[in-house]
Amino acid sequence: MTGKRVVVVGSGGREHAYQAVLARTADVVVTPGNPGIPGSVATSAEDLDADLFVIGPEQPLVGGLADRLRRRGRLVFGPGADGAELEGSKKWMKDVVAAAGVPTAAYAAFTADQLDEALAYLRATGGPYVIKTDGLAAGKGVLVTENLAEAEADVHDKLSGAAFGESGTIIIIEEALDGPEISFFALCDGTKAVPIATLAQDHKRVGDGNIGPNTGGMGCYSPVPGVEVQLVEELMAVAIDPTVAELRRRGIDYRGVLFAGFMLTTDGPKLLEYNIRFGDPEAQVVLPRIEGDVVELLSSVAAGAVHEAPTVSSDAMVTVVLASEGYPISPRTGDKIEGLAAAEALDGVQVFCAGIGRVADSFTTSGGRVLNVTARAADVESARSLAYEACSLISWPGMVMRTDIAAVTPATPIPTSSRSITAMSEQEALR
Repeated sequence: MTGKRVVVVGSGGREHAYQAVLARTADVVVTPGNPGIPGSVATSAEDLDADLFVIGPEQPLVGGLADRLRRRGRLVFGPGADGAELEGSKKWMKDVVAAAGVPTAAYAAFTADQLDEALAYLRATGGPYVIKTDGLAAGKGVLVTENLAEAEADVHDKLSGAAFGESGTIIIIEEALDGPEISFFALCDGTKAVPIATLAQDHKRVGDGNIGPNTGGMGCYSPVPGVEVQLVEELMAVAIDPTVAELRRRGIDYRGVLFAGFMLTTDGPKLLEYNIRFGDPEAQVVLPRIEGDVVELLSSVAAGAVHEAPTVSSDAMVTVVLASEGYPISPRTGDKIEGLAAAEALDGVQVFCAGIGRVADSFTTSGGRVLNVTARAADVESARSLAYEACSLISWPGMVMRTDIAAVTPATPIPTSSRSITAMSEQEALR
């Protein structure tokens, strides 16, 4: 232990992953946490003291919690409200990346009084149709469909406020991109960024074979087989570095993680979106693979002085989300969870708790995504097998899970564009 104290803000599986990793070298308090996360307290973060504050979810970041803590002299890992607009407003994010020259899908934004214009633009795209809410929607504000009637109904529902309230009354209609989708993370200290040199792949839809509604994520794995290591350098060069430079030009001191979703198209990587925090469930397969003192690493980012990229273990990790019946529309709660201890007794398995409660001596379901059953092994196939072995030991009435998380074969190596590599070389020469 370093003798340091860290406060983690949040209550889900991502925050449990933070707690597990940071507790290697520090005393960790999680607020508000949940009954399955050690060190959970009900005290507000603004009433606590610590050497480092780590803000997990997007909502408090968009709401300015990092700014309020910094005004009190606290060291905070997480952007202020200005930088948090990268996730708080998809339109603003698209404007930033367009100004930075980052490759991304063509798009147009529409407000509630532009329904006719939005429908005309939608029809002109010819499908597949991609409609996004401008504001926060807990990972569920994106519709991708080939059905024009479904797309038109979604535009109506979002612009009217029926779908997501005020978050949806501005929408983005985007060009549909084709290719593998990957998640990438970089640590930004306000002036520069360093990569977490691994990639992850999330499974967003609720059902096997990517069917059903979008969710916050039903499982994830890392690394992604068949993707070249060179791609990390390319993603930094074409997206992360130009974005950090553009934020600086706008007077924004961004300190925290940049979570970039990319589509690997035949024309090279194209940015889908930025998030201002670690993904959930991506955090569960990325954070534990970071070697060394993660408290010191995040503290250096928060202090504006990150010096080098962290070392990442070569091990693979797979996490499978166990969800409540009815998720994501109307999850059932209050069911007793059986087998949790047996699953965690397996070597290489850790279960991160999300929507979990406690009644007497028993854990119960209290949300949509309940548990993240996470396994670590030498390769993705072995980690996947171990994760599903652990899942088989856990049960409650109506438990839902996908059975195809990380069911991948090594992909054809992704081509990198010569334009991007040239840009990287120029960036390195200027450093």
